[in-house]
Amino acid sequence: MTADIIEAKDLKDVNPVFGNFSFDNHEQIVFCNDKETGLKAIIGIHNTTLGPALGGTRMWQYNNEAEALKDVLRLSRGMTYKSAITGLNLGGGKAVIIGDAKTLKNDALMRKFGEFVHSLGGKYITAEDVGMETRDMDIIREVTPYVTGISEEKGGAGNPSPITAYGVYMGMKAAAKYRFGTENLDGKTILVQGVGHVGETLVDYITKEGANVIINDINKENLDRVSKKYGAKIHNDLDIYGLDVDIYAPCALGATINDNTIDRLKAKVIAGAANNQLQDEIKHGKILKEKGIAYAPDFLINAGGIINVYAELVGYDKDEIIRKTKNIYNTTLDIFNLSEKENITTHQAAFNIAKQRIDNAKK
Repeated sequence: MTADIIEAKDLKDVNPVFGNFSFDNHEQIVFCNDKETGLKAIIGIHNTTLGPALGGTRMWQYNNEAEALKDVLRLSRGMTYKSAITGLNLGGGKAVIIGDAKTLKNDALMRKFGEFVHSLGGKYITAEDVGMETRDMDIIREVTPYVTGISEEKGGAGNPSPITAYGVYMGMKAAAKYRFGTENLDGKTILVQGVGHVGETLVDYITKEGANVIINDINKENLDRVSKKYGAKIHNDLDIYGLDVDIYAPCALGATINDNTIDRLKAKVIAGAANNQLQDEIKHGKILKEKGIAYAPDFLINAGGIINVYAELVGYDKDEIIRKTKNIYNTTLDIFNLSEKENITTHQAAFNIAKQRIDNAKK
């Protein structure tokens, strides 16, 4: 072997992109690097059959680049089916910026990222996600029109989190209706994992309805503030999955339903805002069904945010946004009924409907 030839056996991971387990015939993966600002980002464009790929940008301190790539692949894929099942004329995309948002994020970095977004000519439209704020979208807007979720002062719809939380709340009530026979959450014990923008608003909704709320978060400051504001009980131990609760609402990062947690779950309903809650959609979806746990598919019930930012593209109508988001309740019930009728998981039922819409568009 000469010095300039590397054999496959000497490579640790010879197919890191196309051979990635989370790769699902993505149309385009864009790696963004800028030495001056320190920007390291990945944009994933999964499918644009129904329209431009719209999805938020997440800034997170990943352990390695492979972890970041896997996340952007899974997230962008989820956005495709989220838009499809919600009836929006959008494709699926997502972006991740590698780094700690609290220490590395600045205006120059946001502008440089915006330049990369702009270079795609509108094939990908970005928005807010974990580690990002409305102000960041305003900065990106200075260099590209391909951004949503900008502030109301700049002509946008502002932070989409409240609408996202409302959709999750609707999906949770539908799941409760299916599993308990009533949508009323009064007296139900609900564990909310992650009390960021969406999680806190969800806590507000369910507290007002009379639920017994337990909260968990790696951010102690958030925990203490939300607990004091809403009277929620704090569970500090990160091992939360064996808690005796009626409803588990994952509102932090994904893949919390996995081989290590699924057998310990005592909740009868899973309904939360996190993306990609099932580490293995097929395997863990089947186990949940066998255990009699009503799982409200995440890409359906957390679609309120994209409904909100999509309105910036077609004409903002608050009443129409609320109507579409409220309809998540009916769609969730339809998914549960279809799952039961066809003896398939709720994830598969929702996926089939979304996939059919995309296939019809191709024809």
